[in-house]
Amino acid sequence: MTSVIGFPGPHFCVLNSENKPRFQVQVRTLGSKDSPVLSSDSVAVNGVSVIEEREERRSLIDEGNGRLRHKVNKEKRVKDGVLESLEPLWDDGYGTVTVKDYFDATKEMIKPDGGPPRWFCPVACEAPLKDSPILFFLPGLDGTGWGLILHHKALGKAFEVRCLHIPINDRTPFEGLVKFVEETIRLEHASSPNKPIYLVGDSFGGCLSLAVAARNPTIDLVLILVNSASSIERSQLQPLFPILEAIPDELHTAIPYLLSFVMVSNFSFSMPNTRTFIPSGDPTKMAMVNIESRLPPSLKLTQLSRNLTALLPCLSSLADIIPRATLLWKLKLLKSAAAYANSRLHAVKAEVLVLASGKDNMVPSRDEAQRLMNSLQNCTVRHFNDNGHTLLLEDGINLLTVIKGTCKYRRSRKRDYVSDFLPPSMSELKYTSDEVFGLLRLATGSVMFSTLEDGKIVRGLAGVPHEGPVLIVGYHNLMGLELNSLVEEFLREKNIMVRGAAHPELFWGKSGSSASLDLLKVFGAVPVTAKNLFKLLSSKSHVLLYPGGAREALHFKGEEYELFWPNQPEFVRMAARFGATIVPFAAVGEDDLLELVFDYNDLKKIPVISDYIKESNRDAIRLRDETSGEVANVDLFFPGVLPKLPGRFYYLFGKPIVTKGKKEILKDKENANKLYLEIQSDIENSLAYLLKKREEDPYRSIIDRTAYRAIYSPIHEVPTFEP
Repeated sequence: MTSVIGFPGPHFCVLNSENKPRFQVQVRTLGSKDSPVLSSDSVAVNGVSVIEEREERRSLIDEGNGRLRHKVNKEKRVKDGVLESLEPLWDDGYGTVTVKDYFDATKEMIKPDGGPPRWFCPVACEAPLKDSPILFFLPGLDGTGWGLILHHKALGKAFEVRCLHIPINDRTPFEGLVKFVEETIRLEHASSPNKPIYLVGDSFGGCLSLAVAARNPTIDLVLILVNSASSIERSQLQPLFPILEAIPDELHTAIPYLLSFVMVSNFSFSMPNTRTFIPSGDPTKMAMVNIESRLPPSLKLTQLSRNLTALLPCLSSLADIIPRATLLWKLKLLKSAAAYANSRLHAVKAEVLVLASGKDNMVPSRDEAQRLMNSLQNCTVRHFNDNGHTLLLEDGINLLTVIKGTCKYRRSRKRDYVSDFLPPSMSELKYTSDEVFGLLRLATGSVMFSTLEDGKIVRGLAGVPHEGPVLIVGYHNLMGLELNSLVEEFLREKNIMVRGAAHPELFWGKSGSSASLDLLKVFGAVPVTAKNLFKLLSSKSHVLLYPGGAREALHFKGEEYELFWPNQPEFVRMAARFGATIVPFAAVGEDDLLELVFDYNDLKKIPVISDYIKESNRDAIRLRDETSGEVANVDLFFPGVLPKLPGRFYYLFGKPIVTKGKKEILKDKENANKLYLEIQSDIENSLAYLLKKREEDPYRSIIDRTAYRAIYSPIHEVPTFEP
């Protein structure tokens, strides 16, 4: 038997005993007073539970040629039975549940029981982290509440998840549903007034979320609107609605096929002597959820074909999920919901995140996202160009990753970049390593060296202390090219999350809302402020700091591998205060990857570009207004570069410098400055060492490395020079 997480509240009801479900949920409704638990077997697919955990806790290891697999994680950080924190590379379960599981789960949920709308908690959502906020899922027209099934395990670690189920025969008007949800969030707010409440609204649920937020402007709400149906009046399906009303009952089973034809834009999956259309926004995306990205193309196609075939029998169940009478009722409900929500957008004070699909053939989600961003006071938009209307059931979307990347996750009224950070999961690392930075990872062929306490240089990170606090200080390569490999290697080899201190403009400035920076935040970047550095070191974290900052990352021609540090020892005394170990490091390789063609001085000579740089930096956040010299008030810009035939990146972490017990650094500025200069000199020597030794590397060229990998070993085991 799997465990049940109950929903707090005074009203509960139990489903009709004649239609006993094969999964465990606890439900809350408006009508009943009892609070029994629905207990029975969990939903099973091929003998395996959809809801329960399918795999052991796993961590990531490399098994050759860059392939990643999992091993059992260390014991979770648990205190008094409550999960205190997540280990890096935790298992979020993404890819272990498929769309077929959604259909199997809904078959149990749609059996009529005569009951009203209710909340249920999926058993896959285990006990979350301590002080986690609550998340309510408001479904689309299907009303089953299972639209988050692919994300239950991940979200269940960060939130207390509750899903709204609207029975197929329920005819509660829209305002009745609004009041039901409203009563729930008010009860939750009364019990935890300092915690935010999350509403994830899918399609129709987006209208419901907006309506509730408009009526409760004083409650701290975070809305996540997924292809909101508030644009239903502009839907390309509008001409079909009169036809749906006229179709007789005996032909209703053809509706799913008709809708699928429209919604998938003539996508078809061919079988002998038949042509069948799979419903939803993008069937290929839905079928690829559990397909390993590293598989050869032929195996991918085979698995895709099998998955699509497995979905075919589920097609007929759509008519059961939304019978004709229910469909007609919900279309009317949807129109009233959109009108209600749109008339009250001005009253919405909540924090809003809009997720919009580029291939949504049901509603114009891209245009609606822009309209909502212009209409709402605090709105962020993320576009998914290759996905359809059923975004949460498709491949390539991990809802928790989106929430983390947009910095929407918090446990109190204001986000704390240290305590509210959730480390990346193993699926997030795999996706980033394979899909986002796969080519860069291949091109750089990064190799790491570290220095042991006796001064011996070894390959790998053995010389970097495992126990924090550790302050890693080094040279910033052009455009931060060294960052990805550094963070990934610490995760892979030491299972350590390195928290990088980044320019505040990337969080709070004009560029902070850019989707291109989301992964930077998912992998631990924090605004570089004294407060954040204080919190990180006090929590014994591994912190990555670049004293040269943007001046080094955006250096001019001929300035490769030159340090541009401020005159003040900004970090040394902070490290000494917490007894942090300082690890100086050097990284070289930017000149083996890119040719700097236009630097800042060149771009300032081009009138149009010069005006653009000046305008974009007019209101930019200034990191060191009080500092003079090279690092003061650096304008942010994109240099003009050309790619080279890739060479290789080399990293050297110097001998750790222990500050614990050295109180003189705190009291004496002269001693602090002396150590500061020693660290700077150590990094300059390491840069010179790597530049010299890389000439001895027979595999510096990508051609030689590729040939070696094809015959012998994975990317991180390609030989290099002897230190």
